[in-house]
Amino acid sequence: MGTTKAAKQQNRDGVRGAHGTASAQTRPGAARDEEVGLDFPRAWVEFPDPADDEQVFRCDLTWLTSRWQCLFGNGCQGITAGRAEDGCCTLGAHFSDEEDEQRVAGHVARLTPEMWQFHGVGTGPHGWAEVNEEGERQTRRFQGACIFHNRAGFEGGAGCALHLLALREGREPLETKPDVCWQVPIRRSYEWVELPDGEEVLYVSIGEYDRRGWGSGGHDLHWWCTAAPSAHGAGQPVYVSYRAELIELMGKAGYDRLAELCEQRLAAQLPLVAPHPADPPAPSASTPATDAAQED
Repeated sequence: MGTTKAAKQQNRDGVRGAHGTASAQTRPGAARDEEVGLDFPRAWVEFPDPADDEQVFRCDLTWLTSRWQCLFGNGCQGITAGRAEDGCCTLGAHFSDEEDEQRVAGHVARLTPEMWQFHGVGTGPHGWAEVNEEGERQTRRFQGACIFHNRAGFEGGAGCALHLLALREGREPLETKPDVCWQVPIRRSYEWVELPDGEEVLYVSIGEYDRRGWGSGGHDLHWWCTAAPSAHGAGQPVYVSYRAELIELMGKAGYDRLAELCEQRLAAQLPLVAPHPADPPAPSASTPATDAAQED
């Protein structure tokens, strides 16, 4: 039996104590300056993985058909106040596992001082990786940001040295960068689900890496682009601009099916159901209901 609204409120008050419930202005998911709120209607689609009978993709079409684009160096305000030029590189990059770190190490070996501003530091005795306060390995932070982050004015180019390496070599940046760096702002999560007949399938969710994707600390970020209207003006939707990354996350067959469903959504004559609120307003489209109203 579902919990009543009054019971839910009582539970919240019991947890929060004498301070009561948070106001709409202070709750974590609320809209803030230059960002829409985190909680809004979304359109999801589920489909079996064409390459794996035991796997089902659950994809957020609201996000994947949105017009988000990375604003690094072109309007990005950064996740830390006063360090806009760092973008989301202030904290360094956590490695997903040992294989991730070893893969990155192979590409770091090809970086030169002309490509990497802190080459001398990163190849020195303290290296380019470190263990953080949580005991996890990540790229080393140097002078307030990731050691691979070339600062503005560096002759080899500002931004991630590993990203620049990929572009110079004609590779996709996902090949040279840590997993978390190329996956953001796509979030992939897994959940085993038992079906009514007792069978189990693995649900793989592909959606938006919003502030909550960072954990509770995500609400303290100075700025985050996925909810910022200023970052929603791309000429292509996310499922097109992030094709390479989505193929890596889903496989080619899974991506191809996703692309078909995204195209069907965008080709519909009716206004999109549950568009991303940070996207620019879509051109008005006629519907049978509006046409009838105009005739009256």
